[in-house]
Amino acid sequence: MPPNPLGEAVALYRRGDFDGALAKYHEILQQKPNSPDAHAGIIRVYLKEKKVDEAARAADQALAINDAPRIRVAHAEVLFRQGRIEDAEREWVNVLNSGHLEARAYLGLSQVRHAIAMYKSAQTFIKKAHELDPNDPDISEHWVGTLTRSERIKYLEDKLAGENNWDADERMGAKNYLEYLKERAKRKQSSCRLVSKVTATETPLVRLLLDPQHLRGFGLSVELNGHKSSLLLDTGASGITVKRAIAEKAGISKISASKIGGVGDKGWKDAHIGIADSIKIGGLEFQNCPVEVIEGRSVADEDGLVGTDIFDDFLIDLDFPDEKLKLSELPKRPGEPERKLALKDDEDDSDENPETRTDSGTPDAKNTPAPPGPQDRYIAPEMQSYTRMYRFGHDLLVPTQIGNVPHKLFLLDTGAFSNAISPAAAREVTKVGLDPDMQVKGVSGTVKKVYTANKAVFQFGHLRQENQDITAFDTSSLSDHTGTEISGFLGFTMLRLLDIKIDYRDALVDFSYDPKHWHF
Repeated sequence: MPPNPLGEAVALYRRGDFDGALAKYHEILQQKPNSPDAHAGIIRVYLKEKKVDEAARAADQALAINDAPRIRVAHAEVLFRQGRIEDAEREWVNVLNSGHLEARAYLGLSQVRHAIAMYKSAQTFIKKAHELDPNDPDISEHWVGTLTRSERIKYLEDKLAGENNWDADERMGAKNYLEYLKERAKRKQSSCRLVSKVTATETPLVRLLLDPQHLRGFGLSVELNGHKSSLLLDTGASGITVKRAIAEKAGISKISASKIGGVGDKGWKDAHIGIADSIKIGGLEFQNCPVEVIEGRSVADEDGLVGTDIFDDFLIDLDFPDEKLKLSELPKRPGEPERKLALKDDEDDSDENPETRTDSGTPDAKNTPAPPGPQDRYIAPEMQSYTRMYRFGHDLLVPTQIGNVPHKLFLLDTGAFSNAISPAAAREVTKVGLDPDMQVKGVSGTVKKVYTANKAVFQFGHLRQENQDITAFDTSSLSDHTGTEISGFLGFTMLRLLDIKIDYRDALVDFSYDPKHWHF
């Protein structure tokens, strides 16, 4: 057979030998300096290696030589990782509209559509991407979400037994998820579901203190198998996470290993998944729901966390001024049948056909007519003034203006004590200096290098806030995990002044501030 250096480079990339792939792509460019495949390959290798700046430089250099569709698609992948989601979407659309059926342009559009809660069109795009290139591992990683549980198990078993381009963290996550799926399949339990008849509830928020003078955050009273705990209400967390002592008291036993991570420089912490027979919050009771248990002594100095994403079947009202959590039904889409409400399971693990699942991943009741697969976002007339945000799993990213530069994406995070910004974003608008006395702590431990940025003005939703001496620290590990740039955090000390309504289903949020509530 004649030599095929491009095929060799692609094979190296697809089995995770990125250094080898990079060398082979550069070798190709020595012979064919205009090769769009080699240029696009180099860009993607840098992105896989989490070298975003190198990827951006490689994309700029490649486009200066050749603006071929394949290079433009790879360049859009850089834009997406940089948090320039609208720019990326525009580039992918332009490539496809020019008549070039690029599989990875469909992949990119699927990611964008999923982030803005357009689940139906996201599924259409990922299926098209997989149809065009079923062997691209990056496409397959997103396409697997369209499969049933048994199909996912088979897919993960095959991938773990064969070649893949996962890094160590991704491989660990795949192994743990496979173990979880197999255990749920063995138990033959029904999925996490609401068993109480109420579809709305109101419950007081619990004050959690740093010390007698300072409020750390607000929590919820949660009953796990009849045992009460006050867990921090955290819009930046997923599901319910508790420390081991609480899980043991509630009789929640391990079904699969897990890892948990967040802010901090200590990396992933050991955890495991258990199933709670009963979870009661306010007037709601749910059964057979997963709970994550951290092996260490605490979860960022808390007994545990309640991620607001568990209520994603409801319209969530975080009424901080009145210290209440209110849950109510989301507006029905036109012609939508009654839906079975559930406490959100972070990963749907049912063996229902995905074509009959709703956008939240919850199987419909057997006697209820199901909509035809995932649904696109519906913005009800009364919610037209809400802010459109991006949703990446449990993370809610709010477009936020700082100074006069293009908007950045900030994580809505009631678990973060104060607002924070990445040094890179801060340097675009103000001065930044190292602050050895400042300490930032999260699930993954303490942040080693913390900076202070001078005055910065945040504008988000319909609000504007001036920040003096704002905390800054590197957010690249969170951004790498999410897949797009997280430039900062909207934290508790500011958010507690607001009444915040969250619609996870449609990726919408509304912030309102009433100065009459506050007397400073």
